[in-house]
Amino acid sequence: MEMEYKLQQKSHFIEVYISDIPELKKIFLETFNLETVNENFGIPFLLMKKGNYVTAFASLIIAENKIDFIIYGNTDVTKKDMGIFFKNAEKYIKQNNSGNFRDIEKLRNSIDRMVNWL
Repeated sequence: MEMEYKLQQKSHFIEVYISDIPELKKIFLETFNLETVNENFGIPFLLMKKGNYVTAFASLIIAENKIDFIIYGNTDVTKKDMGIFFKNAEKYIKQNNSGNFRDIEKLRNSIDRMVNWL
């Protein structure tokens, strides 16, 4: 399912697919100057692209024992685009009722599996 929102410089949002994970991993590792991902990588669910180039992604995480999300982006993302992306990620979460979005133990297990896989 593709959701497209026109932003400044023709950015759009797309659900994350398994084929997107290597590019998202690269953004995460570069952001934190790491060699391997950790639990902060979370479970990516939405990404922002400009053309064919991924500029940011939203990822489900566990913060203070609650389901939350965080956005990781590269230096090309404007504050305005990041704000629009944040609002749409919030909306996406509210509309999604699958396990990782509602069940903290399922999300914890999924994050562990993702980190071990990567």
